[in-house]
Amino acid sequence: MAPQTGRNLNESTATPAGSEAVLLILVAASFSHLLNDTIQSLIPAIYPVLKDSFQLTFGQIGLITLTFQVTASLLQPLVGLYTDRRPQPFSLAIGMAFSLVGLVLLASANSYPMILVAAASVGLGSSIFHPEASRLARLASGGRYGFAQSLFQVGGNAGQSLGPLLAALVIGARARSNVIWFTLVALVGIIVLYNAGRWYRQNLPRAQKHIRRPVSHTDLPPAQIRWALFILISLIFSKFFYLENMRSYFTFYLISKFHVGVQHAQLLLFLFLFSVAAGTILGGPIGDRFGRKYVIWVSILGAAPLTLLLPYVDLGWTIVLSVLIGIILSSAFPAILVYAQELVPGKVGLISGLFFGFALESPALDRRSLAKWPIAPASNMCTGSALFSL
Repeated sequence: MAPQTGRNLNESTATPAGSEAVLLILVAASFSHLLNDTIQSLIPAIYPVLKDSFQLTFGQIGLITLTFQVTASLLQPLVGLYTDRRPQPFSLAIGMAFSLVGLVLLASANSYPMILVAAASVGLGSSIFHPEASRLARLASGGRYGFAQSLFQVGGNAGQSLGPLLAALVIGARARSNVIWFTLVALVGIIVLYNAGRWYRQNLPRAQKHIRRPVSHTDLPPAQIRWALFILISLIFSKFFYLENMRSYFTFYLISKFHVGVQHAQLLLFLFLFSVAAGTILGGPIGDRFGRKYVIWVSILGAAPLTLLLPYVDLGWTIVLSVLIGIILSSAFPAILVYAQELVPGKVGLISGLFFGFALESPALDRRSLAKWPIAPASNMCTGSALFSL
C-alpha cells in the first residue's frame, strides 16, 4: 500500500456552510446505524424463542442464519454498485422500512417459511442501509473522512451490543409477539433517515464533482489497487473473526480459568466491547491526523502479542490486556474503510458494501472447536487473526 497521510487528499466533498449542520448529519447517520444494528442483532438473540415456539431443529436455525446473512451481507456490494451509479438518498428510509416489515412478520409469523421471509426482509434492509449511509457520512465529513467513519461505525457497535440486551428485557423467554415493540425502533429510524435523505439530496450534486484519487495513489496500476483491496478485505475479515470469537467465548474463558460468576464475566465482556467502541471512535481521527497506514500497522502488530500473553496472566492483567486489545484491534476499521474508498474513488457504495458485508459475515468458532483449546480461546483467535492480517 502506498504511503499517504490523512491531510493529503484532493477529493472534494460537498458540505453545507455551517459545520453544525454537518455534525448533525453525522450524528443522525451514527444514530440510525445504532438503530439498524440493534434490529439486526435481534435476529440471533431470539433464536431460543423461535426454536421453542416452532420446535425447530438446529439445521432449521442454521437456515435462518443463512437466509439472513445472504440478504444482509452478500447483497451489500450489489446495492453499493448500483447506488454508486444512481445514488438514492431516500433509499436509507426505504431500507429501514424493509426492516420494519421484517419485524412485523417475525412477530406475527405462524409458519417456518414466514420466519425465513422475515429474516430475509430484515437482512435486505441492512443491505440497503449500509452502503448509502456510509456515503452519507463521507458526504457530511467536511474532509475528515476518518472521523466521520469512526462516528458512523461506533453507532453500529452500540447497536450490536444493545440488541441482545433489549431482546432479553423486552421479549423475554417466550413472548415472541413482543418483537412488535421493536417496530418503534424502526419507525424512529425511518423518520431520522428521511430527514437525513433530504439533506443528502440537496448536497449530492456538489459531491459528484471533482472526485479524484489522492495524489499518493495516482500512479498505482490497477493490479496493485486490486491487490491492496484484497489485503484490506482480508484484514477486515480477520479482525472481525477475532472480535466475534472474543464476543462469543470470552465469558466462558473467564469462568473456566478464573472461576468468576456469570454476571461478573458478562460485565467484563461489556468492558471489552466498550473498549472496541472506544477504539473505533479514536482510530478515525488519529488516521486523519497522522496517516491511515500507521493506524493499520499498529492495529495489525499491536493486538497479537498482547493476546498471546492472556493465558499467562492473572485476572487483573487479563482485564487490562483485554481493554488494550479491544482499543488497538478496532482502531483500524475506519482507517481501512477510508483507505479503500480512496483507492477506488467514486465507488463509496461498492467499497462500503464489500467491507461491511465481510464484517457481518465473519464467523465465530463453534463450541466443538472451543473444546479443543480449553486454555485460551483468545490466544487461538490471536494466532489466526495475526497470521491472516500479516
